[in-house]
Amino acid sequence: MSSENKPGLVASHAAYAKGAAEETIGNLTGSAAWQTSGKEIQEEAKSQMREAAERSDRVDTDVSNTRQPTDSLAREGALEQKIGSLVGCEGMEQQGAEKSKVAEQK
Repeated sequence: MSSENKPGLVASHAAYAKGAAEETIGNLTGSAAWQTSGKEIQEEAKSQMREAAERSDRVDTDVSNTRQPTDSLAREGALEQKIGSLVGCEGMEQQGAEKSKVAEQK
């Protein structure tokens, strides 16, 4: 399957958030089915995030240094960090921090 048919980072993070919401509903209602479904969705989303990140790294390992102006990169990094924190994705937080760091170094 080509990378065009595989979920990207944004879609994977959205799926992770959906899984977290389902698990929370299951926890609140005591529904084991919702809890299990939510956990399964989160695990699949984590796998998709890793794959998307690997594809991205293979395309351009230094994309943050070349693709956009410093102020835009700094905003993107800060936003990515905040979203990662909000949905509980450490990888997204770290990637946002790295973008912010690169922007500061320019």
